[in-house]
Amino acid sequence: MFSEKSIKRKFLIQLVVASAILIAIFSIILYNYIRISMIDDITKNLEASAKEYIIQNQTGTLFSKKDNAMPTKYGQDKISVVIRVDKGDKPTFEQYTDGDREYLTIYYPYNSARSSYLKIERDITSTKELLKKILSSIIFISFLALFLILAYAMFLSETLLYPVKAITRRLARMNENFLEHIDIKELPDEFVPLGESVNKLIDRIQNFVKYQKELFIGTAHELKTPLAVMKTKNEVTLIKDRDVEKYKETLRVNNETIDEMNKMISSILEIGRQESAQFEKPLEIDVVQFLKDKAKDFELLAKNEGKSIVTDFEPSKYCIISQPTLLTHILQNFVQNAIKFTPEGGEIKIKSRLEGDDFKIEIIDSGEGLDESIDHFAPFKRSGDKSGAGLGLFLAKGAADAIGATLSLKNRTDGKKGAVATIVLNSKNYCPVDDDMDEGRLSLFPFKRK
Repeated sequence: MFSEKSIKRKFLIQLVVASAILIAIFSIILYNYIRISMIDDITKNLEASAKEYIIQNQTGTLFSKKDNAMPTKYGQDKISVVIRVDKGDKPTFEQYTDGDREYLTIYYPYNSARSSYLKIERDITSTKELLKKILSSIIFISFLALFLILAYAMFLSETLLYPVKAITRRLARMNENFLEHIDIKELPDEFVPLGESVNKLIDRIQNFVKYQKELFIGTAHELKTPLAVMKTKNEVTLIKDRDVEKYKETLRVNNETIDEMNKMISSILEIGRQESAQFEKPLEIDVVQFLKDKAKDFELLAKNEGKSIVTDFEPSKYCIISQPTLLTHILQNFVQNAIKFTPEGGEIKIKSRLEGDDFKIEIIDSGEGLDESIDHFAPFKRSGDKSGAGLGLFLAKGAADAIGATLSLKNRTDGKKGAVATIVLNSKNYCPVDDDMDEGRLSLFPFKRK
């Protein structure tokens, strides 16, 4: 009926087993309590009857010199006086079966000088039969209760899983053109985190679809425009005969346009390579050492353009689980943009901080700043008068989404010109770092866990 992985199956099994154990314990306790209470009532009644009979027969005429016991009747009990040696001066009880009848006997001290005891036998067959009926009723009620619990458990499991099934049906009906948030107000409190996570996923899908559409439209536009310009220029050149220099000029301009188109195509191909990199196996990396290693490469790049890199990394070590290729792509894109927009002789600062649950990396340039009203992470968005396909930040955003990082671009708030690019890595992916690790080693290797 249910697979071994079914939560409903596990819930039902655990609930039924726990309920069966509790019912069994309760039934055993209840039956023994009833049995002991009934037998105890009989023994007390027999003891009271013995006392009452002795008081009514103080003359001792019941005791016979010729016989050890004189049988008599006292209500439904058989009463006699018997001799018992070394049985003490306290009442004792014995139970025996005679045929299909069961009896309970009390031996009550009668005459201690002659070791005589008053023996009263009571037929408890009806009591035993009543106890059997009670036991049968308890067993029947227990099985009935277990069946009702099973039925209620199935109903309860369906009720508990209903929100999940509702979310599943809602997601199954969605497509890229029809994506709506799940109303978490209608969900039970326990399923609100799930609903929030699904809504965040829907947001990411919406952004992905939006950017993909913009990418396709932008690509078509960016490629169509230079092709149209090239075609027009060629047609104008071919209208009449021209000197060789004019033809060379046309070919030179066309080649430059083709080079720009090739750069754009390379950027588009980079999107495909980045999507492949998203399947890279996450590694444990010391992100601080990783930044130090990358900063050395960036320093050479900045020096070639007459600019400088300044670093400020804290803490000294911090290990995360991430995909180094994607992290490198994000960092490289931000730093290259900072170098590109920083004037000659300017300074680019790379710093890191641990803030609460987040590891924050900031790349601060000394350029002219940016227009914060523009979505710089959309495809083909260009800032300033610098050349480029406008796909770098779009690629960085895709890489950040893949590793669970958050990106932002803001102007500096310290009174100086320039922009601040921020990468926030969630430290839930934190992993311990060996204290004796050699900081000079490359950071792209798995660490041994403590």
